Amino acid sequence: MAGRMVVGSAALAALVRPASAPDPEGGHRVLPVAPELTGLLPNRGLRRGSTIAVATGQPRRSGGTSLVLALLAEASRAGSWCAVVGVPTFGAGAAAELGIALDRLALVPHPGPEWATVIAALIDGVDVVVTAVPATVSASVANRLAARARQRGSVLVPYGRWDGADVTLQVVRGAWEGLGQGRGRLRRREVTVSARGRGAAARPKEVKVWLPGDGLTRVVPRSAPVAAVSATGRSAAGRLRPVGPAVAPAPTGPSRRAALTLVAPS
Repeated sequence: MAGRMVVGSAALAALVRPASAPDPEGGHRVLPVAPELTGLLPNRGLRRGSTIAVATGQPRRSGGTSLVLALLAEASRAGSWCAVVGVPTFGAGAAAELGIALDRLALVPHPGPEWATVIAALIDGVDVVVTAVPATVSASVANRLAARARQRGSVLVPYGRWDGADVTLQVVRGAWEGLGQGRGRLRRREVTVSARGRGAAARPKEVKVWLPGDGLTRVVPRSAPVAAVSATGRSAAGRLRPVGPAVAPAPTGPSRRAALTLVAPS
C-alpha cells in the first residue's frame, strides 16, 4: 500500500480538498452511519457541524476504537473524506475491512504541539475529523474547534473526554464470544453502547451490537448466547487469549490499494 508523508500545517492545508458541499435543500446535511447506530443519534446520522464525542472508558481499550471505525464506515463508503488524528495505533487494515476508503482517509499519527492548528486545518477541508483528545486541551480551544466545525459543516469526533459535545457515545459493557472451556478463538464482541447529549439527545439511550461481528456491525438478537469473557480476555477456565482485532487480509481491490495519506508536523 503506497503512502505519502506531508510535513507542516501549510502542506496539510494544501492536501485536503474542500469538504463535500451540502445541496441547497440540505439533503446532505446528515452523513450516514450503520443502521444499528442510527437510534443513538438525534438525526439518525452524523449531522454536519455537530460534535460527536466517543468516550474512551475504563480501561482505555474498551471498544472505543471499534466504535469510531463503525461511525466512519458508512460515511466513507458514501464518498466522504475522513481524518484520524493522534491515534498512532490506528489499524488501516481493520478500517479497510469495515469498508472505510483508504484513498479518502488522512492519518496524522503524531500532530505534535500544533494539535489545534492541525485539527482546524482538517475541519476546513474534511467531512469527518476524528481526534484523540490531548490531556492539556483547554475548554476555550475545544469550544473554538467545535464552533469551527459548525461553521464549516464538518463533523468533529473527539476520542476521549470532551465537555459540551452534542452527543457522547461510550461502550459501557462488553463480552467476547468464541471461547469454550479455555479453548477457541475470540471472534466477536457483544457491546452495549450508550448515548447522552444535549437538546434532542438529552434522553440517554443504549443499544447492544456485535462489534465487530460477521465483518459488519449489527444488533445483537435478544436471545443470542454470549460467552462471558473479561476485558483482559480471560475465560472462565482462567486461560488468557488475545483480545485485539484479527489482522485483516491484504486488500486486493483497486480502491484498497490507493494511497493512504500520512501527515506529520513540521
